[in-house]
Amino acid sequence: MHTFLRGANNNRGYDNMATVSVKNLVKIFPPPRSGKPPVTAINDISFDLSGHVFVSIVGPSGCGKSTLLNILSGIEKPSAGTVIVDQDGKPAQKGYVFQDPRLLPWRTVIQNMLYVSDLPEKEAIENAKEHLAMVGLSGADDMYPGQLSGGMQQRVGIARAFSVAPDILFMDEPFSHLDAITARSLRLQLQEIWNETRKTVVFVTHDVIEAVQLSDRIIIMEHSGSIYGDIEIGLPHPRKVSDPKVALRQAEILGIFESMVEEEEELE
Repeated sequence: MHTFLRGANNNRGYDNMATVSVKNLVKIFPPPRSGKPPVTAINDISFDLSGHVFVSIVGPSGCGKSTLLNILSGIEKPSAGTVIVDQDGKPAQKGYVFQDPRLLPWRTVIQNMLYVSDLPEKEAIENAKEHLAMVGLSGADDMYPGQLSGGMQQRVGIARAFSVAPDILFMDEPFSHLDAITARSLRLQLQEIWNETRKTVVFVTHDVIEAVQLSDRIIIMEHSGSIYGDIEIGLPHPRKVSDPKVALRQAEILGIFESMVEEEEELE
């Protein structure tokens, strides 16, 4: 594994700081069909993260990044190795934002928010309204998902994930289905929300430019399911793609990607 670390995290004194420890993690799926070998999606990876950090997992399609996120979040079980996700020695409260917002179409926005809440009704409604306001959807309480644009639906998904007060938030390519203008707007909004909440975030994307704009740290995965690089970005938030420093860092990370692809091609 290649390591390219720069600078140090500037953690501030916020509550709800999650810690993740991954040791010798392996995930093997059964053969896709008769006569084929089992599929190794995750190949003996280890890493740790802690603090109020935004970490992106980046890699080509089929490298195991979404599988890794699902194991960290508890959706998938590992084949071998250990994964610990805790907060002050206790199991961490987890939030999840999917590629698809997964809103119940027969429920209003506020009803979708309340569906995941275990608070008393009055408190739950207040909490839901606060988080909808956080993503700029104060007037959308009584609307149905079908009345919302794709970007608005995803903002409801983000508000819902934050509303459960997670210690750690998992995000699986949440902007991949959106048009470029909407995705750019939501990246800026996500940075603003993260600066306010400073939750621990693990974010999966195939977009290096997106990862550099959002992340404190980028874990690059290769086709074998191994970690190729672990890179600290070392730039202050919020970041704009038009910032020359951000553009330069993006070019550097893209160069590392190109090196990985060249090395994989040499091994074929």
